[in-house]
Amino acid sequence: MFAMLRVDRTRHGPHITVMPDLHAPPPYVVPEEPTAAAAIAAIGEELEVFDDWMDRYGHIIELGRKLPPFPGDWQNDAHRVPGCQSQVWMEAALRDGRLFLAGASDAAIVSGLVALLLRVYSGRPPAEVLATDPAFLRDLGLMEALSTNRGNGIAAMARRIRDVAQQAGAQQAGAAQAGAEQAGAAV
Repeated sequence: MFAMLRVDRTRHGPHITVMPDLHAPPPYVVPEEPTAAAAIAAIGEELEVFDDWMDRYGHIIELGRKLPPFPGDWQNDAHRVPGCQSQVWMEAALRDGRLFLAGASDAAIVSGLVALLLRVYSGRPPAEVLATDPAFLRDLGLMEALSTNRGNGIAAMARRIRDVAQQAGAQQAGAAQAGAEQAGAAV
């Protein structure tokens, strides 16, 4: 089963509505590595190959170009990540207990940063997303290499991902509890 998680900003605080979606992955990033930790290690190894930050930026921009196409009808305020200097849009979907993410930006370097975050967090269980501290961005030297505005933007993207993961985890727990109550009532 695939369900889309949509953040409803018309209510007080974020709220996720679960909606069926029969045509999933294309816009969603499917993880290359088996865990978020393995993705972080792989990104670190890739960045170490380059001697200076201009080459690293080029690599990050190339990662952004390889993102799956983000649907044009999702490039709206409902999907926009506030706090980013550039326009950034994200969408999340829960499938088989894993949170899949899609994202895009109107700026090349920011698209690359989106790609890095999605590589780490997409396709992971909500609990793994929450357990993976975005401090890895600082540990990889990305936060120091970015302008303050770009750093604030990537922090806003990481917050959005963690908020959605927290809400997805709560929905999973609620569904599991409801299932257990129904099973108990059937006995």
